[in-house]
Amino acid sequence: MRAALALLLLLAAADAMHRGRAYVRDKVCKEYRVLGKENFRTLTIIANSRKYSNGTFEEIGHLVRDIVSLAETCCTDGADPSCYDAGSTALSVKSCRADSPFPAHPGTAECCAHQGLERKLCLAALRHPPHPLPRYLQPSDKELCQAFRQDPREFADRFLYEYASSYSQAPLPVLVASTRTFLSMVSTCCISSSPTHCFLKEKLERKTLSLLTLTSNRICSRFSAYGKDKVSFSYLTSLAQKDPTASYEDLLPLAEDAAEVSSQCCDSTAEDCMQKKLLEHTTKVCTALSGRAGRFADCCKGKNLMENHFCILTMLPAPAPKLPEPYEPTNEELCGKEGALHATRYLFELARRHPCLPDAVLAKLYDFSGKLRGECCSTKDPSACLDGKRKWIEAEVFPFLEEANQLCGHYHKLPFLEFKKRLRETLAQAEPEASPAQLEQLLEQRVSFASTCCLPEAPPLLCAAKV
Repeated sequence: MRAALALLLLLAAADAMHRGRAYVRDKVCKEYRVLGKENFRTLTIIANSRKYSNGTFEEIGHLVRDIVSLAETCCTDGADPSCYDAGSTALSVKSCRADSPFPAHPGTAECCAHQGLERKLCLAALRHPPHPLPRYLQPSDKELCQAFRQDPREFADRFLYEYASSYSQAPLPVLVASTRTFLSMVSTCCISSSPTHCFLKEKLERKTLSLLTLTSNRICSRFSAYGKDKVSFSYLTSLAQKDPTASYEDLLPLAEDAAEVSSQCCDSTAEDCMQKKLLEHTTKVCTALSGRAGRFADCCKGKNLMENHFCILTMLPAPAPKLPEPYEPTNEELCGKEGALHATRYLFELARRHPCLPDAVLAKLYDFSGKLRGECCSTKDPSACLDGKRKWIEAEVFPFLEEANQLCGHYHKLPFLEFKKRLRETLAQAEPEASPAQLEQLLEQRVSFASTCCLPEAPPLLCAAKV
């Protein structure tokens, strides 16, 4: 099944199967024969549910049936060499019909304005944006078995669709392994004489793989939203907030290593890339930081490295340390050859002094600092431009940072109802002229932001919009 993962990246959409024409036909047909129809079909459901994560179960079903039918028809001995190319062309035509049964995508109409190869390439590049948060909720053991006994095939197909579309940013090999072991657990335990004991045992055995699916989906969601450099910055500030006494030099290699894991494994078809690299990274973090901070030592003492990594990932910010005012880079430094480095170091210092600042706010600051240098350093008088921006930052940005840091700090420390009560009182003092309805709206906005974006695992795209 490992060899098929490279294939399934090509099969992620019916329209992707034109590439290389004879080469792809031969490759797909070889894999179809090696896997057999059922394994080929299973992987096609996973890959397409991942790619079209907002598609309905019925739409994915239509797509899967046509892909499998194409392989089944054109991969038999003696099939006409033109069968495959003609079939994939027919699928692209079907995608462009007004009544197409395939998953809808806003960019489809633009692709369909093209013809031939250009149309197919355009359609193949379409992909739904991921869900901000995983939406799959595992039913109870009893409900699982009821659905399984009623129709095992329908149960398996629907689970593959729901799970893969929910964790669409997890690497394909991780999803394949996770769904395979889950379906094996259900089919074994639902016919067991002691289902409760069986499920307990199987879930314990699946725990590492379940955590890998959850964490890799988060990691790759951030990588997809940020890119490698910004992911490195995000990890750097996250570690700084969890251990504010650690230096930039202590944490930068760990942040760069985390970004490298994302870069190498999020789109990899190697079966063990994410698990292997993530566990190696966890060992590096534990070696570097468990001797410095007791909280890291607590996370790193377990024997299961995946559980250790999850513990670090979900660790809340540390209390703010007493540190001197950070060094503010000069205009010459910001516009010099290492301007990006000076800006990043300054943002790192801000993060460790404001450990409750959410990642989405820091990410906005990262983008803003790049834009600021781009605008000012190319002018005739960079210093005048930067000095003007500094005044605006002091007046507008710093108060916002203090407010966001305080909001998330209270959210972490207080029980939810107490947090909401205090926030209502603060808003009433800050906005004395606001009506009760306006205050309630402000309150709900702040609560929604805090409950979603103050968390270490906050969804990056959703929270960028909320900022």
